[in-house]
Amino acid sequence: MSGFNVAVVGATGNVGQEMLAILAERLFPTKEVYALASRQSIGRELSFGDRTLKCRDLETFDFSNVDIALFSAGGAVAKEWAPKAAAAGAVVIDNSSYWRMDPDVPLIVPEANADAVRGFSKKNIIANPNCSTAQLVVALKPLHDAATIKRVVVSTYQSTSGAGKEAMDELFNQTKGIYVNDSPTPEKFTKQIAFNVIPHIDVFMEDGFTKEEWKMTAETKKILDPKIKLTATCVRVPVFVGHAEAVNIEFEKPLSDDEAREILREAPGLLVVDKREDGGYVTPVECVGDFATFVSRIRIDPTVENGLALWVVSDNLRKGAALNAVQIAELLNNRGLLKRAA
Repeated sequence: MSGFNVAVVGATGNVGQEMLAILAERLFPTKEVYALASRQSIGRELSFGDRTLKCRDLETFDFSNVDIALFSAGGAVAKEWAPKAAAAGAVVIDNSSYWRMDPDVPLIVPEANADAVRGFSKKNIIANPNCSTAQLVVALKPLHDAATIKRVVVSTYQSTSGAGKEAMDELFNQTKGIYVNDSPTPEKFTKQIAFNVIPHIDVFMEDGFTKEEWKMTAETKKILDPKIKLTATCVRVPVFVGHAEAVNIEFEKPLSDDEAREILREAPGLLVVDKREDGGYVTPVECVGDFATFVSRIRIDPTVENGLALWVVSDNLRKGAALNAVQIAELLNNRGLLKRAA
């Protein structure tokens, strides 16, 4: 069987399992697939298409026979193990935030900055952006090419799956508890998440923004254009899967809503669902399991010159993480930047 030897690090997590599912769904050419996690998960069975993989211990795994290593195990694991895997010859595609702002590591969303992928050879590591950034830049890129974006104001509505399985469980348990008069007890989140919204994701920084909000600004600049000004308010909402964003954009050149709609319809990775009627838009529930980023509510923002407003929705476990990582692997393969396993 021809193909690549692929390792998925953090295979037992939400994103790791999505990586395995998407590799199979998109028929990525694999020879051997290794599911890796901590010692506690040794032997755990995971699905890969019609096959079952047994989880292996990351600590004792030999990466010398691996062509591509997809990491989704957090920053501490990426800091320690990504360079080891890269030194052994694997191209590392990391989903954590650890490598994103390293000047020698390309930060890639294939629909937005595919050409930057060639820079991976400096460290053999490629970074995946933050989930909220990934879907945003897919929508911004074609509009930036058409009319040059000056400024973006974005408010996010981010699902609990972005904070992991424990966060999803907390939403479920709090919701269930409220119906039987149990008082919700925050554990993963700082406040009650059921029937509530929390304007706080990641740690607070000195300027009052959270690190999640800083990530959106810094990553958008690195991926698209350092001249773009962006301010974000990131909010956790009681949704299991699917991030939504309300986006206001100011351009250097005029761009009508009709022109923007046609540009977005032709852009890769996007689906426009924009009917000005009841239900003529996409919500997080409807995007779950889909590869696309959806754009709705395209309209003129009359408060600035050359302004537009959009509603952007995507499955954060897919385009926001696992799908983007697999698309990077596909990009490397399509451009002949990977050597097939012997």
